[in-house]
Amino acid sequence: MNALRTILLAGIAAVAVATPVLAQQDVIRIGLLGGENEADRLADNQCLIDKLPAALGVKEVQLFPAADYNGVMQGLLGGTLDVAGLGASAYAGVYLKDPNAVEPFLTNVQTDGSTGYYSIALALKSSGITDITEAKGKRLGYADPDSTSGYLVPLTALPATLGMKPDEFFASTDFGGGHENLVLALLDGKFDVATTWGSGVGEFSEGYTSGNIRSMVDKGMLDMEDVTEVWRSPLIPNGPLVMRTGLDQALKDKIVKFYTELPTTDYECFRSVENGDFKSYTPVDVDFYMPIIEARKAAIGG
Repeated sequence: MNALRTILLAGIAAVAVATPVLAQQDVIRIGLLGGENEADRLADNQCLIDKLPAALGVKEVQLFPAADYNGVMQGLLGGTLDVAGLGASAYAGVYLKDPNAVEPFLTNVQTDGSTGYYSIALALKSSGITDITEAKGKRLGYADPDSTSGYLVPLTALPATLGMKPDEFFASTDFGGGHENLVLALLDGKFDVATTWGSGVGEFSEGYTSGNIRSMVDKGMLDMEDVTEVWRSPLIPNGPLVMRTGLDQALKDKIVKFYTELPTTDYECFRSVENGDFKSYTPVDVDFYMPIIEARKAAIGG
């Protein structure tokens, strides 16, 4: 990740009330990041409600779909959530507020064996834009202020491609309300270029093997014939599964075991939770995310 660290830091220079924890842990509360509509997020994670209680020895699993990334981050910081899948920048934001609030324990592995993904900028094919350098004076859409691929990485890496800050290159920059909403806004002509995420592995025509692009293709919301990839970032560390540090160690061990084995015991559940095809999970710790933590601290603070 040294190359990513270098590019991010170069880009930075250019752009220079909590619920009490239960005395007896009989409920596990899982936060779901914003980025697609609530009904889809709940459906994608329903298998966790079905499987986790028996695996963890708890009475109930509750899902909490937040309107945006920050909702999950605040839940983790306040102790009202126990487990969540985060993007690298969202984890960095939690860590910078309280390094002891949560601990990362697993991340997913792409089908090619890599543990990263890409920020991918899309434009409508009808716009005639084939490279992001051709979009000067146009409208750029970011996904969410706490998104790695949809904000932090484009903010800090794009200056190397554009030769100037994004705010200077584009006529306007704004947020689209999450990855899915952003791409829909692109299709509606509200943005000329949109920054979202994908594995970059597999066929572009299928939306790659995983990520927001693939998820939207699978749901019939996006036809890849309508869009063009106009920019791709350096490889970004896949976001972590995190759990609240204050959980009982025996429960933590069961959580790690469940998720580690999930790709083998129920691949369809694994695929649904992760929004696409992946190979497996692999262990991670805070060191894996230090380049992103440093970049976020320098570029946008906590």
